[in-house]
Amino acid sequence: MLRCVLLDDELLALQYLKLLCEQISGVEVVKVYDNPEKFILEKDELDFDVCVSDIEMPVINGLQIANLLSNKHLIFTTAYRDYAVESYNLEVIDYITKPVQKDRLEKAFRKIEKLTKESKPVSEYITLNSEKGKSIINTNDIFYITVSDVDSRDKIIHFKDESTLLIKNNSFEKLKETLPSRKFTRINKREIIAMNCVNYYSHDEIVSKILIDGKPKTFTIGINFRNEFLMLL
Repeated sequence: MLRCVLLDDELLALQYLKLLCEQISGVEVVKVYDNPEKFILEKDELDFDVCVSDIEMPVINGLQIANLLSNKHLIFTTAYRDYAVESYNLEVIDYITKPVQKDRLEKAFRKIEKLTKESKPVSEYITLNSEKGKSIINTNDIFYITVSDVDSRDKIIHFKDESTLLIKNNSFEKLKETLPSRKFTRINKREIIAMNCVNYYSHDEIVSKILIDGKPKTFTIGINFRNEFLMLL
């Protein structure tokens, strides 16, 4: 969830901007300000990730606000095109000319989400409930994960050294949330594969780098999972 503060000295523009933000999923409006001086006085007490601000305002303009928010994401909304160069020099996320369109504003928020995910450190280690108890697993050692034939609620992790570990009562959805998102993908209803084990692929088949009994292990790509796989290549 992106927590945002809205800043515009024009009350109608501020109300319209708030309405748009409330229609965008993953965005929460923390507070709105029609007075930039009041915002500056209160900004250190607020918990927010993004400031959506007008530029032309009395006493303090949006460019000055940007210089005070070095650790926050900033989106400018303005009726003037004259500040575009200065805005990008300040590394502003987006410069949106009024009237603000919902799709353009949403695009700016999605860009922030992407930047946030990419900058977030990813741990190589995860902890899962296994047949042996709590198991700490190095995700770099994982080859692929399958559904257990005995109980579909359980999953089997197959490691690159050909050893296995039974994971108790864990869905693929929960595993996908736990695993590093850029390193693993679900390829069909029964399997998740480590992307660094992919050697080459065709329309419906993956040939891995890992040999089983001297031959490369192959996987079937389900039609409903193909796009997710291709996005990570």
